[in-house]
Formats: sequence, C-alpha cells, structure tokens
Amino acid sequence: MQQIDDIAAEVRRGARIGDAEAARLWREAPLWLLGELATERKRRVSGDKVYFNRNFHIEPTNRCVFNCRFCSYRRPAGSPEAWDYTMEEIEQIARGRQGKGITEVHIVGGVHPDHGLEYYIDMIRRVKAILPEAAVKAFTAIELSYMIRKAGLSVEEGLRRLKEAGMAAIPGGGAEIFDQEIRSRICPDKGSTDEWLEVHETAHRLGIPTNATILYGHVEGLEHRIDHLRRLRELQDRTGGFNAFIPLKYRNFGNPMSEIGEVSVIEDLRMLAMSRIYLDNVPHIKAYWVMYGKATTELALAFGADDIDGTIDDTTKIYSMAGADDRRPSMSVEEMHRIVRAAGCRAVERDTFYNELPDR
Repeated sequence: MQQIDDIAAEVRRGARIGDAEAARLWREAPLWLLGELATERKRRVSGDKVYFNRNFHIEPTNRCVFNCRFCSYRRPAGSPEAWDYTMEEIEQIARGRQGKGITEVHIVGGVHPDHGLEYYIDMIRRVKAILPEAAVKAFTAIELSYMIRKAGLSVEEGLRRLKEAGMAAIPGGGAEIFDQEIRSRICPDKGSTDEWLEVHETAHRLGIPTNATILYGHVEGLEHRIDHLRRLRELQDRTGGFNAFIPLKYRNFGNPMSEIGEVSVIEDLRMLAMSRIYLDNVPHIKAYWVMYGKATTELALAFGADDIDGTIDDTTKIYSMAGADDRRPSMSVEEMHRIVRAAGCRAVERDTFYNELPDR
C-alpha cells in the first residue's frame, strides 16, 4: 500500500492517481497537504487567476415531474410557492438586464409536465433576441432528456435543434450522484445516470461545451464520490468537452432528507481539493459562491478552485430555498475582485467559454 508521501509525490509530478490512491489521500492526508497539492495543480492550469462572469439566471418554473428527496425547490401545482413564468415574463426578466454587460444567461428549472421542446426553443430564441451578445447556457441533462424524448427525437437531433436556436452551452446540474443504489434512495424517479452521461457526451460531439456536478454530503460514501469522479474523468478522456466541475453541497432546509444534516466546511474544502487533484483533465473547478457563501468561497481558492461563478443579480432561488446563507444572492464585480484579491489571487472576467475579457 502506498504511503501518503508517495501519493503526494505522484500528484506533484503531474501523474494521474487511481481510485485507491484517491481514497487514501482523501481519508488520511492532512487538510494542509490537500490544499497544497490542489493549489499546485490549479496553478498549472490557470496560474494565479480566478475567473468570474457577469451572469444572471432564469428559472422558468419550480413545478417538476420528479420529486427528489433532497430538493427544496420543487412545488406542486396549486402551491402558493409555485411559479410558472409566461414567455412575456421571461422576456421582461431578460430586458431588465439589457445594458449591464451580461455575457451569460443561465436557464434551469423544474422538469415541467406540460412544456415540450418547441416551448424551450421559443424561449431561447426570445432571450437571444433581447440579449444577442450573451451566451445562453441552458437546461440540465435531465431537463434536456425529458423534452427531447417527449418530442420523439434522438438526443442528437434534439440538441442540434436547441443549438440552432441559440443554446451555446449546457450546465452541469442533474448529475447528483451516479451510483444507482444511492440514486434510487435520493431521487428514485429521476432520469438515470446513463441519460445524463449520454446527453453530455452527445453535446460534446456536437461542439456544445458543458459543465459537470456532483451532489455530495448526504447519504453517499467516499467510494460513491470517487466512482462519480472516475466516470466524469473517463468521459472527459473521450471528448474533452467539460469546461468546469462544480461540487454542489447538499443543503438540508425544507426537504424530506433534512434530518441528515450538512457536512462541515472542512469537508467542503476536502471535496474541492480532491476534485482538483483527481480530475486532472477538467480545466476548471468552480466554488459556487451562492451555495458556499462568500467566506467559504474565499477559503476555497486555497483548495484548488479557480472559478467562483458570477454576479447572479438575485436571480436564483434553488439554494436560497434550501437554506443557503444569502437569501438574495448578488455580488458586484468589485466584491468579486475583493474576495479574490484577499485570497492572494487575481480576478479575471471570462465569458461562458473561458475566453478572458478586458477590464471594464
């Protein structure tokens, strides 16, 4: 069995570690060592840069055909907390961001029982007509699989139509945890792991970049986290289409799994660091500030993260409804720079595709 120092030496040489090595490092390495190793790997990719963008979210509905046990966002039809925006309301949200230098519109929501592919194609076209300069990053793989199957098309045919309408990228949500036994406990009726992987692999083949996620800190074990990362690394070896990986922390407010509690900030930092160390072929690791809060996000920059997401402008409720610290998430460009500078790094504005943008 390899010693921790031997595994650390492999990481420092830039070697790929296997599952057994990852498990030992994850369980036994001191936190300072994980931070050091993750920072070394991060510097090989992005130096002292930490990326952010000017973005906002559109969450068209919180009605959903699935009823995941970890979800605090979904509401049934008729609930006073349910919403289902009209196209005119979506256009109004987009118009409210005109002239603000927005480079990305992030669209995700519940898997609505009544809406189909044509509805979402129309939505993308309307948003692009109002904000032609912004990239539309839209719909989780679970949303995409549902709407495309409902239309009677193959995944490739459906994605081609969405791309033609203006969908430039796909976010990473819906992955949750790939292990089927754990998935059956936390989201038994949700789209499968195979569906998620198929959508992303097909998107990469069509030249649509995507992100990837994991939902951690609930009933999964370390072996399930490593299995999840391995499947992503193998897909990235085949396609090279993932831009970023985003570890998503389970938040326990207002859902049927609330008794589980939440993992510590220390566990969050270990998750980030091991993601950077293990996923040697994924360019960027994102510390999603809306989920972690601003203080933990600053810490994350010493544990391999090189992206903190965007300005948001109080447009997402997914984590605020689950008990996140910031109930009206918004961060100015100046505050992004301050947090990154305090961590000893350099804030760089990017677009959806990680092209660096000039200061403005």
